[in-house]
Amino acid sequence: MNLSKQIISDLTASMKAQDAARTSTLRMVKAAMMNRQIEKGSELDDDEIQRLLRSLVKQRRDSIEQYEKAGRDELVAKEQAEIGIIETYLPQAASIDEIEQAVAAAIAETGASSMKDMGKVMKATQAALAGKNADGKTVSEVVKAKLNS
Repeated sequence: MNLSKQIISDLTASMKAQDAARTSTLRMVKAAMMNRQIEKGSELDDDEIQRLLRSLVKQRRDSIEQYEKAGRDELVAKEQAEIGIIETYLPQAASIDEIEQAVAAAIAETGASSMKDMGKVMKATQAALAGKNADGKTVSEVVKAKLNS
């Protein structure tokens, strides 16, 4: 079963189980998928859906940051719950060790020596971690730390 059908099937199941939080999140995911499908003009494949889901997770992480600054703990909890639901459809996230190894390999591969080379290192690292659901912010922090040391 492809990812799109899985999400729609899970949406139906959550509606039958009267799981309001899961239903709401999956409806939002389905709407985002439909919008992207209309933009593209054809069906989305699993890779495109995963990119969309990563984008939705990133949006929620950005929202969490803003809500924490504003002291809106109830909204932070809601966004975190949505991230948890969305991430069930993504591959296992890359661990810090995997990210550090990929960054070290990218630095060696590109011959980077200073912060000027950060773009090259980020590009090589993201390519190495493709499909591993690595958080870009974490990757960026690791690259900065390695290039500054």
